[in-house]
Amino acid sequence: MMNYPKATLEEYGYKNHKVEKTVFKIFSKVMVVLIIIIMYLPILVIGIQSVNSSLQLSSFDQFTFQWYSIFLSRDPADMQDIESLVNAINVTFRVSITATIISTVVGTLFAVGINAMPPKKRQRILMLNNLPLLNADIVTGVSLMLVFKFLMIIFPGIFGYPTLILAHLFFTLPYVILSVLPKFKEIDPNLMDAALDLGVKPYRALRKVIVPSIKAGIFSGMLFAFTMSVDDFVVSYFTNSAETSNLSTWIYASIGRRSLTPAVYAFSTMLTLLTLVMLLTINLIGDQKGRKIKHEKN
Repeated sequence: MMNYPKATLEEYGYKNHKVEKTVFKIFSKVMVVLIIIIMYLPILVIGIQSVNSSLQLSSFDQFTFQWYSIFLSRDPADMQDIESLVNAINVTFRVSITATIISTVVGTLFAVGINAMPPKKRQRILMLNNLPLLNADIVTGVSLMLVFKFLMIIFPGIFGYPTLILAHLFFTLPYVILSVLPKFKEIDPNLMDAALDLGVKPYRALRKVIVPSIKAGIFSGMLFAFTMSVDDFVVSYFTNSAETSNLSTWIYASIGRRSLTPAVYAFSTMLTLLTLVMLLTINLIGDQKGRKIKHEKN
């Protein structure tokens, strides 16, 4: 058996460790790049198609803003499907904004009530609250459709805006509750009692004391609710009517007819840019508040 010098073995071990570390760094960077490509490639493709003059996805003929112009001008002479697209977008935002406002208000009140419960009851209610989130969308959609079919006996014209808004409330409400509840752990549990002891009415104490303390959770829940509502397809498919198709169901029907207008690409790109601007604005506001708090502490 050969005896290697101790210095040589240590040097070999150091070099081996250095090689492993370099390989791990390269592998990590490659994985990050691949994940970013997988996440953002569809958005990039839609952005490219929105400025492509060709109707074919496989070719890029000429850079143009005609699809943006057609969408914004709403001229049926330029594009036959533009009016139905605009109607689908109107339905989407009407339903989403209405459902978001109601779910934010009701969800916040529910969160206040759940927080006031004893721990055991709170856990049971939270379990019930999580069921719509864990349930399959198709099961939720079919179940709601059957309920609304039954209600048609009493309310014949229920299918449309009423069913869409109620269905969206069903699956957006849990997101608001789950976003607001954790914020109660960050505030003094005796804050409400202190306000009531000072003679403040319960409603005023809730509005002036509790809500400002949990407004970050309320805002997060509102964003979650709005995003999930705009993005929904399965539940909307089972609960809408022919006159109230939202954007996702309209796109599905258009693909089935093989008549998807490229104006959809323009709208999708504009919506993505709007979302990006909103996220950047929220991050900037958060950074400014963080710097302000840090400056006050110093």
